[in-house]
Amino acid sequence: VQLQASGGGLVQAGDSLRLSCAASGLTFSSYEMGWFRQAPGKERDFVAAITWSGGHTSYADSVKGRFTISRDNAKNTVYLQMNSLKPEDTAVYYCAADSLGGSKSSKMYDYWGQGTQVTVSS
Repeated sequence: VQLQASGGGLVQAGDSLRLSCAASGLTFSSYEMGWFRQAPGKERDFVAAITWSGGHTSYADSVKGRFTISRDNAKNTVYLQMNSLKPEDTAVYYCAADSLGGSKSSKMYDYWGQGTQVTVSS
C-alpha cells in the first residue's frame, strides 16, 4: 500500500493550496480517508476526513470553513483544498486510510503517506 501526498509548499497568509494524496495497493473506495498535520514539537492532529463514498465529511474546528476535503474514487485520490491559510496552519500534512471509518484518532488509521510540508508566512 502506498499513499503519495503532494502539493505542499511555501505560501503567504491568505493564500490557498491544494494537497493531493494518490493511493495504490488498496481498494480505495472501501476506505475512509483522512488528513492530519504535525507541527514541530507537537502531536499529530486531525484535520479532516471523508467517508468512502464522499457523502460525509468532518473537520477540525480550526479549519472549518477554510479547508475542504474531497475524493475521486476513479482516480484513487483524496484532496485537501486549503483556503485563507494562516501561519498556524504550518505543518507537515499527512494523508491516511481507515478501513473502519468514522474516526478522528490517528491510532485508528491503517495506512499513512509520507507527508508534505506546508509553510505559511505572515
